[in-house]
Amino acid sequence: MREVVNISLPKELKRTVEDLVRSGKYSTKSEFFRDLLRMWMEGKIIRELAESRKELVSGKGKLLRSLKDLR
Repeated sequence: MREVVNISLPKELKRTVEDLVRSGKYSTKSEFFRDLLRMWMEGKIIRELAESRKELVSGKGKLLRSLKDLR
């Protein structure tokens, strides 16, 4: 059985989720958040952040100061 959970997001984050849905990466906003929670539960996000930190330290990454830098 599913239950409804309401969340509040800053405009920038809301726009990012909507862009991902619009691009077809996710079919709905709910699908995005379910996938995000699954990744978090699997520890995938932690591993990917550790890899990103290593890239930054080695000079291979780019430090983003805001979501606008993603575009």
